[in-house]
Amino acid sequence: MNPTRRPRVLLCDDHLLVAEALKSLLAPEFDLVGVVEDGRAMIEAAGTLRPDVIVADVSMPHLNGIDALVRLRQGGDHTPVVFLTMHRDVAFARRALEAGASGFVLKHSAPAELLTAIRAALDGQIYLTPQLAGEVLDSMKQGPGKAADPVVSLTPRQREIVQLVAEGRSAKEIAATLSISTRTVEFHKYQMMETLGLHTNSELIHFAIKHGLVEL
Repeated sequence: MNPTRRPRVLLCDDHLLVAEALKSLLAPEFDLVGVVEDGRAMIEAAGTLRPDVIVADVSMPHLNGIDALVRLRQGGDHTPVVFLTMHRDVAFARRALEAGASGFVLKHSAPAELLTAIRAALDGQIYLTPQLAGEVLDSMKQGPGKAADPVVSLTPRQREIVQLVAEGRSAKEIAATLSISTRTVEFHKYQMMETLGLHTNSELIHFAIKHGLVEL
């Protein structure tokens, strides 16, 4: 990156007040090249705007931030992503880091911490909020997190579908959004319920909310 050019930041957050506050925080040091409100828009904007770093929420409509990051990496996009989230659960931080995140900061942390995380990401480092660092490292030492975090037992496509189900989309609407058949949607739902030991749509929705795949 040209040292005379201000780093370009893409902001992804569906909360208007948070986005406005972050604009003011970032303005003195960074160029804010775009603000988007959901994970699918994050993927598209990353490709068109070519930011130097992405600051994203975990819970966003249509596609959550962590699964959007997974899609970016699968597509060969290695833009650093720093998550700024309300979720203090170790499972979220671990899932984000395993997906390839460069930072994980809590929204109630001091604003300076986000700036520190962004600078670290731009330098090729990983920043994890001190409020969770010890717990996350302990979790990772215990090995694969499938048992502790049932979300990782789902495929990326299944996580997309369960989020859309929890957002109230019909099988037909989900099929259209993902360019698959309604039969494939129903098959994935059946597979997820078998994997997770769930029996109804309401249980699936509760699972999605509990594990941060969708917000109330």
